[in-house]
Amino acid sequence: MERTDLVKLQPAKFVSVKDLSPGTHGHNLFVKVVSCNVVLEHVRPDGTKVKVAEAVLGDNTGSVVFTARNEQIGFVEVPGRTVVIRNAKIDMFKGYMRLAVDKWGKVEFAAEPATFEVNTAHNLSQIEYELVTVPETVAEA
Repeated sequence: MERTDLVKLQPAKFVSVKDLSPGTHGHNLFVKVVSCNVVLEHVRPDGTKVKVAEAVLGDNTGSVVFTARNEQIGFVEVPGRTVVIRNAKIDMFKGYMRLAVDKWGKVEFAAEPATFEVNTAHNLSQIEYELVTVPETVAEA
């Protein structure tokens, strides 16, 4: 018996780095690695190792800092490598944007190397954001 109620999957929609904004999620990006630094290596009390690195990734529209955890570091540790990031989110760290991939996302090598040059002059992670609360009287107007 054939099921007719199956949902047809839509192809992933890729965005540019310039389209990222604080508090958003579900981003698919095709980016090139600029640099990578390991910022934390820690052993938990249960013996598991935690490793965190910050990698600068970008495309021809801008760049952003990507927080890579554990096995994700292997994809972004070599500068010049092209990677595909799926279902990424924007985390805020001390008022600055960080791109991150949790258990629902994926980091993988790109099938073909990127032909663009990364625009490092427009780094979105160097822009400081401030959380501003809007009074209810202004919000209602």
